[in-house]
Amino acid sequence: MRRLEIRVGNVRIIGELHDTHSADAIWQALPFSAEANTWGDEIYFSVPVQMSEEDALAVVNSGDLGYWPPGHAFCVFFGPTPASTGNEIRPASPVNVFGHVVGELQVLKQVKDGENIRVQRARES
Repeated sequence: MRRLEIRVGNVRIIGELHDTHSADAIWQALPFSAEANTWGDEIYFSVPVQMSEEDALAVVNSGDLGYWPPGHAFCVFFGPTPASTGNEIRPASPVNVFGHVVGELQVLKQVKDGENIRVQRARES
């Protein structure tokens, strides 16, 4: 199982990657750092990966990790966005879901726009 670690300030989460081309591309690009952006209950940031849509979804689940092709961005979804209707979780446009967060998601509410975010391969425990 491929796992990555996402750190922003005191927040640390672990993500498990699916077996997809998008996951492979993200894995090969690790490690990387960027400036975090928030959009409702979504954190997104630019990554050094460029891909087209791969089974892209217009509505995702809480905890999903996605790649947003138009913005070359890594997205962490943990609740509704400004595009959502009701309790659905809707990205700005379809994303390639390539993994999911393991563990508590509410810590992500602590992340603020402009904070440095770092993603790297998780150490085996």
